[in-house]
Amino acid sequence: MASGTETSGSGDIGRTLELLWDTGRRPSRGPRPGLTLERIVEAAVEVADRDGLGAVSMRRIATELGTGTMSLYRYVPGKGELLDLMLDRVQRPSQDPADLGDGDWRSALQALGHATLALYRRHTWLLEVNQSRPILGPSALDGMEKVLARIKPMGLTDPELVSVIVMIDGYVVGAARTQVYEREAERSSGLTDAEFWRAQEPTLVKAMSSGRYPVLSSLSEDAFGTGFDHFEFGLQRILDGLEVLVASRRAAAHDPAAGDPAADALAASDLAADAPAASGPAADEPAAASGSAAPEDPA
Repeated sequence: MASGTETSGSGDIGRTLELLWDTGRRPSRGPRPGLTLERIVEAAVEVADRDGLGAVSMRRIATELGTGTMSLYRYVPGKGELLDLMLDRVQRPSQDPADLGDGDWRSALQALGHATLALYRRHTWLLEVNQSRPILGPSALDGMEKVLARIKPMGLTDPELVSVIVMIDGYVVGAARTQVYEREAERSSGLTDAEFWRAQEPTLVKAMSSGRYPVLSSLSEDAFGTGFDHFEFGLQRILDGLEVLVASRRAAAHDPAAGDPAADALAASDLAADAPAASGPAADEPAAASGSAAPEDPA
């Protein structure tokens, strides 16, 4: 499956925004009163889910809906605008508050990670779209609003809060691509994952016994097993890192000098300037001169 074969925002941006936000002109009543923009977008998503993004065309969608291709153009100008409507449609957020965890920012981000992975697995064609410049519709903004409301208590700056969402999405996209490619490789090759690795086993056993790979050969048998959840492990480590950042920001808010490298360096230099020299006359003075009495000799 190729990546980046389509680009969001490739249609008429103004017209796309009108369609997304329902602010533009409505089509005149056609021969199919039951035909709506919502139904067209749903049909396009169904085709993409079933046959891939390359199968989506105005002609194909018209055939799916049992209408003429020209009827569709009364609702949407072309495939570029249709793609942006599809992207916003599949990003429609859940209305169940429980789907974003149990209340704190960490549970919200964990739920976001899993929900985004599920989204890419349901709609694998999303991995074929370059979304570096998305057209923001109501679904995308609704979803971002819900997440930002939950993670605002992290106490980060606004750019950092946005970066947290970008970070989670970037991690999930990489994991989703790996999972989707694995399924595609199994489908195209006719070999299961187990069969694929079993075919390499004799050669790998010889390589491990050659002494050339001492670290690899020392790994436990389950090191590359399927029982370890790599996605969850990585997601939790990202959240652990954010925990450290949030804790340091809260400590700095309580004590402005805490966690400030510049303040720490200044304090260290002040202490060094006030400290007595380690050698010289002062170091040779009797202990009594330091302000504390020397212990008496019991003899």
